[in-house]
Amino acid sequence: MTRVAVIGLGNMGGPMAVNLASAGHQVQGFDLSAPARDGVAGHGVTIAADGRAAVAEADVVITMLPAGAHVLACYQEILSAAAPDTLFVDCSTIDVSSSREAHALVGKAGHRSVDAPVSGGVVGATQATLTFMAGGDAGAVAAAEPLLTVMGKRTVHCGGPGAGQAAKICNNLILGISMIAVGEAFVLGERLGLDHQALFDVASTASGQCWALTTNCPVPGPVPTSPANRDYAGGFASALMLKDLGLALTAAGENGVDTVLGRTAAQLYTEFVEKDGPSRDFSAIITDIRSEERTHGQH
Repeated sequence: MTRVAVIGLGNMGGPMAVNLASAGHQVQGFDLSAPARDGVAGHGVTIAADGRAAVAEADVVITMLPAGAHVLACYQEILSAAAPDTLFVDCSTIDVSSSREAHALVGKAGHRSVDAPVSGGVVGATQATLTFMAGGDAGAVAAAEPLLTVMGKRTVHCGGPGAGQAAKICNNLILGISMIAVGEAFVLGERLGLDHQALFDVASTASGQCWALTTNCPVPGPVPTSPANRDYAGGFASALMLKDLGLALTAAGENGVDTVLGRTAAQLYTEFVEKDGPSRDFSAIITDIRSEERTHGQH
């Protein structure tokens, strides 16, 4: 049994905390949101009075927070309350610079740290099938892995501090761009009179094969579990895709990489989120591709 503090009990952190408790670990959780706290209460997670109280007796501290500023502020508040050599595992998706700064803060306070952003969404968090992209010292990653295995199905050690975040934003840069390409192909197929299933059957077994097509197909039918079959409810929210594209563009700018397709994808998702709302699955961008405005070339 490991004593674990989980700070950030939202759509991702909440199910992760519950899975740890279900596996027999002693879990103390905290979130500024009362509904988030209420969501895990009664599922084996003890709610702490605040973040410092949550980490005071923890062996491992897991954070799942919205942005780098939140992680840094949280660490500045809680690090001095933790016992020496506590392991801090940040599962948030944040910018690489903030992640490296967080590692430095943890090390200066006498603790160990891992950045371990996730892939798999709310379904993966609930079903404990997440993939973790880990960055940090090999010993710290090895120490975190038993808990990561409870919450997910795979951990990839990507390198030193911040490498997990780097892998996450590079992966989602690919994903955001490829979903737009898949959406454009299906809309073109529709105009050419091509059946959705026929296009899927060809592309999914030919050179157009990709995750955006075979797992998260943006049209209903070919992949029954894709959000397109639920009017794009659930899945990976468009606002989160836009956030990750922004992180990728920031990193690209800081490192002199001209991501032409990344900039274009971010622009298209910005416009889509502004007029369609941020909560629909990112594959719903096909509805914007299909719209009269896009068809008539106003973008």
